[in-house]
This record gives sequence, structure tokens and C-alpha cells, in this order.
Amino acid sequence: MRKLGVDTGGTFTDFVLLEAGRLRVHKVLSTPDAPERAILQGVAELAVDRAGLAVVHGSTVATNAVLEGKGARTAYVTNRGFADVLTIGRQARRDLYDLEPSPRRLPVPPELCLEVGARLAPDGRELTPLTEADLAALRAALARLAPDAVAINLLFSFVDDRHERAIASALPKDLFVARSSAVLAEYREYERGMATWLNAYVGPLMDRYLARLSAALAPARVSVMQSHGGTIDAGQAGAQAVHLLLSGPAGGLVGALAQGRRSGFERLMSFDMGGTSTDVALLDGDIGLTSEGEIAGYPLAVPMVDMHTIGAGGGSIAWLDAGGLLQVGPQSAGAAPGPACYGQGGREPTVTDANVVLGRLPADLPLAGGSLRLDGEAARRAVGRLAERLGLGLAEAARGILRIANEHMAQALRVISVRRGHDPRDFCLLGFGGAGGMHVCALAGQLGMRQALVPRQAGVLSALGMVVARRSRQASYSLLRPLERFGPGALAVELAGLRERLAAAMRAEVGDEARLVFHASLDLRYQGQSSTLNLPWDGASPARMARAFHAAHEAQFGHALAMPVELVNLRLQVSVDEPLPDFAEPLPATPAAPVAHVAVHGCPAPVPVFEREALAVGQSVTGPAILREAVATTWLAPGWQALCDAVGNLLLTRVDAAG
Repeated sequence: MRKLGVDTGGTFTDFVLLEAGRLRVHKVLSTPDAPERAILQGVAELAVDRAGLAVVHGSTVATNAVLEGKGARTAYVTNRGFADVLTIGRQARRDLYDLEPSPRRLPVPPELCLEVGARLAPDGRELTPLTEADLAALRAALARLAPDAVAINLLFSFVDDRHERAIASALPKDLFVARSSAVLAEYREYERGMATWLNAYVGPLMDRYLARLSAALAPARVSVMQSHGGTIDAGQAGAQAVHLLLSGPAGGLVGALAQGRRSGFERLMSFDMGGTSTDVALLDGDIGLTSEGEIAGYPLAVPMVDMHTIGAGGGSIAWLDAGGLLQVGPQSAGAAPGPACYGQGGREPTVTDANVVLGRLPADLPLAGGSLRLDGEAARRAVGRLAERLGLGLAEAARGILRIANEHMAQALRVISVRRGHDPRDFCLLGFGGAGGMHVCALAGQLGMRQALVPRQAGVLSALGMVVARRSRQASYSLLRPLERFGPGALAVELAGLRERLAAAMRAEVGDEARLVFHASLDLRYQGQSSTLNLPWDGASPARMARAFHAAHEAQFGHALAMPVELVNLRLQVSVDEPLPDFAEPLPATPAAPVAHVAVHGCPAPVPVFEREALAVGQSVTGPAILREAVATTWLAPGWQALCDAVGNLLLTRVDAAG
């Protein structure tokens, strides 16, 4: 097996190459204007043979297009009288008590919202036919408006999609067309419409980008990570572009779960701290999914990994607000110019600069596998200017930057744990990303956790997740019927159509359908509720599923109701049953000695520096210490001990109350 995982981040593009059971890792600075340029640079520097190579890519192209408002010019087609659905939305105010909210950018300009006269009833009966006059008027409007893409979202298309299919067939073949019945066959026309519009908005960009990348990497086979943690062939990914909006972060969780399990941990709280942002998630035996996410303020109702993201990373800029208070983020120095210590012309103080100033990230330590050397003097100048404005010493200002950044990340971890009824002390904190190891001890201490894990290849764990991820698809559709109306075997009959649809989508990638594994689940609620609970379905009777729902509702909300249970959505996931790659690399037999001792602010004696790759199985290191490797650095704080386990992961244990 030869696989290359590529994760494009805001600051670095990471590479993990699996070849003959061995891993090679690499980093290059990202090129946001043309992400494929950094990818091709990294592939060239790795000198990898592309013949027979499988490349799995975590892409930010779709995400950035939405965040920056730079997607394709998209027309929105719906029923007569419903052109304003996406503009009106749910009429929810982001800040309830803000009397002067800032105007929001409309998803679709009014002139690009088009209507047709067709109409279906909730049960699928045709109330108003789709006429040739409707289609002719629509074609004329599109010819005049000249959009690059079209999103079609008709009422009750999840019940019967005949009108949407007829419209799509009548449109010019050079248009990118997204049908709501194919993107998200679920009720709620606003959420379904937003998913369809997003798919059309970024689809042409992804199509062009992946075509360029695939051609440049030929003859390697390219696939892309999806937001729910499975991969899809690049040739099919553009049509499913809305499923790529959390591509990179999903790879991180796949890698975190795989490495946690290799060290014997199933219950994890993960935080992925990169250069621009930090993603946190709770992994209780598996990766949690949600269909209630959002991006750029827009609802995103397709399945995606359940995580919380904040604008705090190694490149987050420290600044003073109008009241003179120190703030950190969400603005980032990004890849260009990057933190001041990168020597690329950056002048603003960042979290990484603060770590350099305090000595936790020694200035003579090369980053990105040796391709980037730190400029300690530039870091001191950047933080020094801020310190003067604050009236503080250099070290005090640097410590303040780190305290604020750590509090932002600790609060994010509380959002996905304490606020959902989970005690962080019942979990192991797994820190990764280029900057994760620098802050893992502080965050575990703030949350009262006594164990943490810094996996091997932590700095490129999202790229490693691309290597171990399985090919997968998700599908769903709405039924909206009381469970008691389903007779024996009825649910299996309803799922048969979804099963065939997913199997057909996978045939191009998997020749043997016997290797496909299906997992079904049901979105259930009490009649009259608006939100649902998702429960796995293994063929159980409707009565048994109703009992399971009552129990799940009581466990999560503290009560169950004597009310009928309604089935809202059927969900089905298919993945390929294939063995996980084996990358058990040999570890040294002889314990490593420090390669250097450096001064670190707050530590009375010089702090030892260890090469992490030289640590032997079972070797322990007591903090304070610095554990350096090619793609990341771990700051082992005083009061913590690190143990190199059998697979090379670092198990961190708090050994005193100070932490």
C-alpha cells in the first residue's frame, strides 16, 4: 500500500507518506492563492513515485470560498412565491439584544432568485404541473443572467423529485446544476435550500481545482476527505462539494481516533491547534456527527464531524483593543507573512512568538522538517513593541499572550464537554496540530485533567487521518411519520432505496460490493418537537426503537414524555471494509539523553531538550522539558511526566497538584 495524505492548512501544508509500512512526514508553507502549488512542491521534495500512488487530500478550497464570499455566480430556482426563502431564513437574530445588527450579506442576490409555477402537495401529489412555458422562461432568464451554477430547490422534492429532474434536464449542459433532492433529501426548505445553494456555489470551483490537481499529480489517483470523515474520489467530489466544507478538520479527528485507540484510549477530548485556528471535539468511542453545523453564519445541514472551532492558533495576533486590554486572535498572521519569528516579514506579535520569547520554542530549533528556521530577535522585537504599550516587561507580555490564548482554547473545550454534561476528567486530552503540543499541559491543567496524549506525528495528524480514512458515503431522506405506523419490515423496505443509491455511487471505486458495510440510523423526536435525536438502527422493531428513544431522551434531557414518537429522517452510511494501514515503526531500544539544555523563563535551571524520535519504549521524561521533532514541539510543563508508549505516542501524566 502506498498512500499520501495531504492536508492544506491556513499556514502549512502537511504530508504523510505511507510506503512499505513506514511513514515519512513533511511540511511546506501553504500557498493560499493556489493551494495546488504547495502540494506539488511537497510532492517534489518528497521525491515520491506517483505510479500506483493513492493521494488523499484535505482541502480548504470550498471552505475559503464560502468564508470569503468568492464562490461561483449561482442562480437559485424554486417554486413561485418562495424566491425569498434563503434571504428570510429563520428570522433568528445572532445577537438577541443587539438593536443595531450589522447587515448580513445575502446568500443569493434577488435578481438571481428565479421561480417556476410547478407545485407538489406534501404527499407528492401534483398540484400544478411543470409546463414547457415555465422551462422556456427559466432558460431565457438564465441566458440573460449568465450564472456559472444553478441550485434547484422545490417544495417537497424529498417526497418526489420529478420536477427538479425535469428542470435539470432542460438546462444547458455547461452549467453546474445542484438539485436539492440529490444534495439533501430532507424536509425544511430553508436548510435544504442552503445546502443546495452552497453545493452549487462551491461546486464549480472544486471541479476546476480537483481537475487541475489530478492532472498535475497523474498517474496518482486522487481522492478527497469529506466532512463526515470518509473519502470520495476526486472525480465525484465536485458534485458533492457541500460535503467538503470541513474536509481538513475531519481528517484530524480520524487521525486522533486512530492514534488514541493505538494507545488504548477510546474516550478522548481532542484539540487541533494549527497556525490559524483551533478545532476541538469530544470522541466518546467514535467520531460524533451532527447535521446542525454552520459556516459563515449559514446553516449546514449535511452530516459532518461534530466539532467547535475558534480563531486561536499559533499565528493568532496579539493586539490591544480600544480600552487598552490585551486580546489574542481571531486575526492571524497566516502563511504570509506568518509570525515574526518565521523571518518572512511579519511584525505583529503572535502566540508562536510568545513561545519563542519564553524559550519554550528554542530559537535555534528548525521548523517544518528543517525548512524553516526561527528568528528569535524578530520575535522579541514584535512582542517588545506590545510590551511597551502595555507597560510590561517582555516576558510578562509573552506570558499574558499565552494565558489569553489558553483560556480561549479551554473555554472551547468546555463547550464540547461541560456544557453537554461531560466531565473532562473522564477523558484523555489529545493535543495535535503544529502548535498543540506547546499548550497541552496548560489546557489539561485548566480543565482538571490528569492525563493527556501527544501522538506520534502530532504536527501532521490531519494528514495521517487522510491515510487511515476509509472510503465512505452518507445519504438520508425524510419520512415524517409516527413510528407506530410502520409495520414489521417496513423500515428495511424504506432503506432499500437508499442502500441501492449508495451502492451505485461506490461501484466506480470498489469493484466488489461484498466489501461494502452499511450502518443505518434514525432521526426520532416526540410529535410536536422540532429537534431530533439520532439513534443507530440494527433492524429493531419500531416498538423497540420507540423504547430506545424514550431512554435516550431521558438520559440526555432528564425526562421522557408519554407521547408518540415520530420518525423524521432515515440515514445510511456506507464504507469500504478494508484493513487499516499498518505503520508500526520501530522505536529505539536505548533510552535517549538530552541533546541540549536551554534557558526557559520561569525555570530556575536550564531545561533539557530531547529528540522525540530517539525516545525508547517505556522511557519517561519529567518536566520541565522540551521534546522536539521534525513537525512539532511539545512543551512538558513542570509537574508533568511524559512516557513513550509501545507505539511511540507520548502519555502525559500530571504528577503534582500544581500541574
